Amino acid sequence: MARLPDQYVGIRKRFKKYFTALNNLGKVAREAGPLNAKMTHLVQLAAATAVRSEGAVHSHARRALAAGAKPEELYHTLLLLTSTVGFPTVSAALSWVDDVLESDRR
Repeated sequence: MARLPDQYVGIRKRFKKYFTALNNLGKVAREAGPLNAKMTHLVQLAAATAVRSEGAVHSHARRALAAGAKPEELYHTLLLLTSTVGFPTVSAALSWVDDVLESDRR
């Protein structure tokens, strides 16, 4: 498993009840509908890209891969966003997904 960012770990340690609620919300939201794990992480990958959250893009790329997504599906998810969020944002997210894929190859 990838090393978690220090800020994330620090918040998790300092605010345990908050983090429990946050994790429960994520679980409940994923289970609330018909999308499978792969699709939910691709949706969250797109949302993370839209808000330019490098950490969340890394996280959801890893989670989507673990749920069975292929690299081409990650890239396609990002390319679909170009007309909505713009090429610079998509370009940044592509580099962040490349980080994950390169890390997995090592």
